[in-house]
Amino acid sequence: MSQDRRRYSVRTYGCQMNVHDSERMAGLLESSGYVRAEPADQADVVVINTCAVRENADNRLYGNLGHLRPVKEAHPGMQIAVGGCLAQKDRAEIVRRAPWVDVVFGTHNVAALPVLLERARHNRTAQVEIAESLEVFPSTLPARRESTYAGWVSISVGCNNTCTFCIVPSLRGTEKDRRPGDVLAEVRALAADGVLEVTLLGQNVNAYGVEFGDRSAFAKLLRACGDVEGLERVRFTSPHPRDFTSDVIAAMAETPNVCPQLHMPLQSGSDDVLRRMRRSYRSARYLSIIDEVRAALPHAAITTDVIVGFPGETERDFQDTLDVVREARFASAFTFQYSPRPGTPAATLPDQLPKEVVQERYMRLVALQEEISWAANRALEGSVVELLVATGEGRKDGAMGRLTGRARDGRLVHFAPVLPGGGAADVRPGDVVETAVTYGAPHHLVADGGLLTHRRTRAGDAHATGARPTTGLGLPSFGAPAPAPTGGCR
Repeated sequence: MSQDRRRYSVRTYGCQMNVHDSERMAGLLESSGYVRAEPADQADVVVINTCAVRENADNRLYGNLGHLRPVKEAHPGMQIAVGGCLAQKDRAEIVRRAPWVDVVFGTHNVAALPVLLERARHNRTAQVEIAESLEVFPSTLPARRESTYAGWVSISVGCNNTCTFCIVPSLRGTEKDRRPGDVLAEVRALAADGVLEVTLLGQNVNAYGVEFGDRSAFAKLLRACGDVEGLERVRFTSPHPRDFTSDVIAAMAETPNVCPQLHMPLQSGSDDVLRRMRRSYRSARYLSIIDEVRAALPHAAITTDVIVGFPGETERDFQDTLDVVREARFASAFTFQYSPRPGTPAATLPDQLPKEVVQERYMRLVALQEEISWAANRALEGSVVELLVATGEGRKDGAMGRLTGRARDGRLVHFAPVLPGGGAADVRPGDVVETAVTYGAPHHLVADGGLLTHRRTRAGDAHATGARPTTGLGLPSFGAPAPAPTGGCR
């Protein structure tokens, strides 16, 4: 089969940054003549974009590679490529453990993927290429965007923090910021293609601008996004409490298309644990940010990350976490049981907790957060929400006929696409609807009363035709730090 007909599949694990990287990998492959494999097709190239942060990430990778081995043996010419954070960490060890892998490439080598595949095919030997630093900003590369209505936009890559539980800085490198003009060029290009929502991505978005000497750069960027024609929703992830400033809160409150949503990792409510985590804030500072956000944005949905069972965590430390969760009243929380990650300082700390202790505390935290989330969602019953309709329909409980959308505050809403007169509405992913909440569940809202309004959009039209925006190709890369001009694991 000629290269221009070779089919590819990309499998993604991990954070939003990995999802966005996978869009770049797909864009590069399509620019090189590959076509995307349909679900029923056998792919000629399988790319696994790995995560090294999640528990058992290596077991998942080698399990997947084990399943692919007989598939490759049955399909001569098939290639397997492994990229992402675990590839950056394990390097040639992947080929040693799974010699049927053709290509291993790191987090800084995404642009090399098509060349490495061709070289492996020509030389009939595995290619391992791991760069130690970023040479080309990922957003300069072509992308096959998965959504017609929402897009990721990287404003920085890497991280300058040194959290003891996190391996990301050693795998993604130190923080590199894109120039604001380059970010806005990509945002405008997406909006011109009909995209209604962008999410600004960075390991620590509110440290954006430090590299080129403007600590107000992120607030300015949010405000500038407010002037982009056609852009209806702006989100960002994730900020670090250490760098959160009042000018960002003011920009959120005063820029209409910036959504009333904030995901800000807490990790622990114990000051002693935060100190051992090397998190450069304390619980009082964290709660003061929450108070300031709620004063400016009373209806903001605030979410967080919490780690339970960090080495040395006492029952008193855990109670401090529960106290902060009660006071913060998070809309939802991503809760994790601590487990050692090889290569992190925390993995060698004394007083690693027994699994049963961590599990019991974790269950108490989940129960408390679910109680808080459910109360907050029940309080929204009867309220009107504007939804950007998402891909997919129905619900896991079998209540077919409902579609799914995201409210401006990020909450998931399952709604009945019914007109006021009772007929079915032709609602497509990417359209915008208004409806009233009829039931608040712990993890989502339900709106079964029918639509109040329905607005068809260009994004909905594009979804119906299967078109995908491909912005990113040809945008300028970052350069050396310059004077300030007149966006996982956190």
